[in-house]
Amino acid sequence: MITLKSAHEIDLMRRAGKITAAARALAGEMVRPGVTTQEIDRAVEHFIRKQGAVPSFLHYHGYPASACISVNDEVIHGIPGKRLLREGDIVSVDVGAYIGGFHGDCAATFACGQISKEAQELIDVTRQSFFEGIKFAKEGHRLQDISAAIQSYVESHGYSIVREYVGHGVGAEMHESPEIPNYGHPGRGPRLLRGMTLAIEPMVNAGSAAINLMPDGWTVRTLDGKWAAHYENTVLITDGEPEILTAPAI
Repeated sequence: MITLKSAHEIDLMRRAGKITAAARALAGEMVRPGVTTQEIDRAVEHFIRKQGAVPSFLHYHGYPASACISVNDEVIHGIPGKRLLREGDIVSVDVGAYIGGFHGDCAATFACGQISKEAQELIDVTRQSFFEGIKFAKEGHRLQDISAAIQSYVESHGYSIVREYVGHGVGAEMHESPEIPNYGHPGRGPRLLRGMTLAIEPMVNAGSAAINLMPDGWTVRTLDGKWAAHYENTVLITDGEPEILTAPAI
């Protein structure tokens, strides 16, 4: 069942979203050569708790950290650890914060020092595909209008959309209905209504769309070893333009 949020609930989600976006920005500032992914995770957790919130991901279905940190060919759900970031890496950070009964959820891929032109293009296309998608995140459109716009933009640049993982509704629960694929056909899916809150998150591979789940049960990597990027915001459907609850967008 898709839940529509009241004005009061939306205000609470704005609060959660603001904290989540700030945690993502903090993580991005820490992405530099010589920093470990665990250091970033600990800083994210400390920041979220200092705001009076709780990290949404910590212990969620057993996940052992507060942020998902995925490097290079890791698509999503990378577990922070002792890995040292290196010049030229690209680092995807996915964070969530829970406060006042509601979650915020957002992600972005960051450059570690100087990166290749090809890596920067992958990051840029992934980010822009989100904004191409939310052009259709308006009351009256269908859900897959968003999906189709993301897919079209990504594939027009020669990249692939991950199929096995999708966006989702978000609110009192971390994952709510509806599922939001990053591929689809215009005119299909539930009609968008004001009060819907959606975590829209393109996951884009430089090569094949094929992926592989690692033995840790969480980390998802590209099957061909080519790099991947991820970009996500929590979005509110209004009676006009969509509102990004995890603004500022990064």
